[in-house]
Amino acid sequence: MAETKTWGPRPMSLVVAETLHKKGAMTDIELLSEMKDSYGDLSFRELNRTLLKLEVEGVIRVSRLMKGKRRVELVGKTDTES
Repeated sequence: MAETKTWGPRPMSLVVAETLHKKGAMTDIELLSEMKDSYGDLSFRELNRTLLKLEVEGVIRVSRLMKGKRRVELVGKTDTES
């Protein structure tokens, strides 16, 4: 008898953090294409809403590279921090 797997919904904020942890800092456009692999139809507006939430919580840092392009990086504790 084959075992069926049921996937529950995963919060987008968790997927963003995991992607940045695995792949390192990337642009918002690159992150959007990575997220589309997990979520399929995902708009830039939905991604921006999640990025803002994570930035306010102190999980990520978003900085402007040039007009229309931003760098997204995971904020992690260094070895000197407690």
